[in-house]
Amino acid sequence: MERICRLLNDALSPYKTDLGTADASGNRMLSVFDSLGGLTLRRTVSLRQLQEQRLLIDLVDGLHRDLQIAEGRLQPCVISALQQRPSSQGTFA
Repeated sequence: MERICRLLNDALSPYKTDLGTADASGNRMLSVFDSLGGLTLRRTVSLRQLQEQRLLIDLVDGLHRDLQIAEGRLQPCVISALQQRPSSQGTFA
């Protein structure tokens, strides 16, 4: 888990992460702290999310989005609008 924590710290820099101890189900509490040591985000993550590369990438992408929201750089309604937008897939009129 130490390696995963280092990877998360690198991916979320300048934020620092802490993975709590595993509960009975193997889930861990992931805490993300700002440069002053203030708690910015806290999420429960499964062991599977930390072990499978694809799920770990999805986790980091989600944390990036959540950090942008926490920083006020991205509004949740913008995310919703982008997700509901029909895909153009390269067609032009």
